[in-house]
Amino acid sequence: MLIQLNFKSGKPVYLQVVDQIKAAAASGALRPGEPLPSIRPLAEQLRINRNTVAKAYTELETQGVIETLVGRGCFLKESNSPFRKEVRLKMLAEPVDEAIVQAHHLQLTGEDLQGVVRDRLKVFEQKQQREDTKSQEEP
Repeated sequence: MLIQLNFKSGKPVYLQVVDQIKAAAASGALRPGEPLPSIRPLAEQLRINRNTVAKAYTELETQGVIETLVGRGCFLKESNSPFRKEVRLKMLAEPVDEAIVQAHHLQLTGEDLQGVVRDRLKVFEQKQQREDTKSQEEP
């Protein structure tokens, strides 16, 4: 799993780590039960403070994405969300609202935005299919 940080983005580093781990889990690059890198080595690899990685892992655990097993490390949980569907939809509303505002500022129509969403969903589904095929081929 490759995490790339953008220190000029204005987004807190720990949230960038959270988002990228969630994206890796969603795309299938990170499988349920698979261990996450330990805090110290990941912090050294990313050249950030260990507390930043720990904060990201705590946030992921709070969101029900990972679980910590004492003495063993952090692992990606099964994709059974601890949240009800209404809560999950509400969690998605904020980033969708941000995308709508951004589209408005870029003077794009609702149809343009829907087209981008459809295209990105197709790309995501293709990535998932490739990852599924890849994992089936591995012994």
